[in-house]
Parts: sequence; C-alpha cells; structure tokens
Amino acid sequence: MIIIPAIDLKDGKCVRLRQGRKEEVTVYSADPVSTAVKWETAGARVLHIVDLDGAFTGKPANMDSILRIRKSVKMQIEVGGGIRDIVRVDKFLSAGIDRVIIGTSAIEDPGFVLEACRRFPGRIFIGIDAKDGMVAVRGWEEVSGISAMDLARRVETVGAAGVIYTDIARDGMLTGPNLPAMAEMVRTVNIPVIASGGIATMEDVRGLLRIKDLWGAITGKAIYSGSLDLKEAIRLAAESAG
Repeated sequence: MIIIPAIDLKDGKCVRLRQGRKEEVTVYSADPVSTAVKWETAGARVLHIVDLDGAFTGKPANMDSILRIRKSVKMQIEVGGGIRDIVRVDKFLSAGIDRVIIGTSAIEDPGFVLEACRRFPGRIFIGIDAKDGMVAVRGWEEVSGISAMDLARRVETVGAAGVIYTDIARDGMLTGPNLPAMAEMVRTVNIPVIASGGIATMEDVRGLLRIKDLWGAITGKAIYSGSLDLKEAIRLAAESAG
C-alpha cells in the first residue's frame, strides 16, 4: 500500500476542509510548492492534488500552482477537481501530470468518462465520494441516487485505471477511516483502490494495511496537524510490503 500525501488548493493556498464544507476551511500554507517538496523529502512517491475551486465551480482554477508543483518534484502527481471535459484532461496530462481524477462527470457525463479512458488508458482514476454509501457530486454539495459500489463497477467496465474512494463523513475529521467500506470497495472491483478520509494515526494506517490488495491511502489533515508523521507512515507501509 502506498501512502499518498494530499494538497488541497483553494485560491492558490494549501487548505483542508471539514467534511468537504467550503465554509469550514483551514489554511495550512500559502506556498504549495514548498509543501510538495516537503512531502517528497519525507519519501512520498505519489502526490494527490485537489483543485477545490475547480470542484465547486466545475472549472479548474489553480493550474498555475499545479504546474509549479509539477516542475518542483519528481514524484507522480494525480490531480482532480473540476475536470469535466476532454480538453482539460489533455491539458493536464500534456503538462506532465501522471493521472487525472474525474469525479462529478462519472455520474453526469458517462460518455466523457468513456472517451477519456479510451484516449488515455491507465491515466484516468475515478473519484468516488460517498455519503452513507451514496455518491456525492459537485464538491460534495449534492448527493446522487447511485451507490458507490455500483458506480465503481460501472467505471471499471469502461476502462478506468483505478478508484479513489472517500468517505465524506470521515474526511478532515481525524476520526479514523471507514475500514469496512474500504474493504468492500476493494472486493467490488479488480482495479486499484485508493482509500481517502479520516486517516489520523499510525493505528489507522495499520488498519488499512490489513485490507488485502488495497493499493493506496491518501492522508491530508493528519500530516498537516501533526497527528501522523508521513515519513513514519511510509516506512510502516514499506515494511509491510516486504
């Protein structure tokens, strides 16, 4: 399992939201580039970036910050937030971003998801954000009538390279991940699953490591607040692998 630090961008700054609510924002750094370098120095091999402005408006708004990060680190970068057409997918991938995360459009525009997966095989991950097991969209402001597991099966069939599964109730709360839901998602699909939401301590990392075949785990607030040491978490995951 790979430990993946997160950088959430709002107005060009590194922030975290509580349960995805844009009015409950904490700014951790005005310099996302130095934050990315810090996480790479701690041993991270993959960086997860979310353009929060893009997630809420449907149009990426932090491209400059993302490209500055790309030029400053060697690790793989995956980006999500407001990527809802093929032109934007192409723009990010052409700029050296390794993977693009599609969220809302997985529900609202399945044709776009199919086209993206066909044109860029292996480079499209689907962000599935769930509230009580149902998929939330548009920056988590609306809950759809589709279950997370059903959506995961659907996107696997059209060629998605992986799924990032977030439990909204746990996100930014430091209450521990929803282990049963994560395990169920891993059992549901045969593509990589990355867990997100609630990871607060080394014990949480150990719990996720017990889920057979879980590909990765994203941590955000915990490494900013200091409740989790990223370097130690990466070391633990590496030891578990081998």
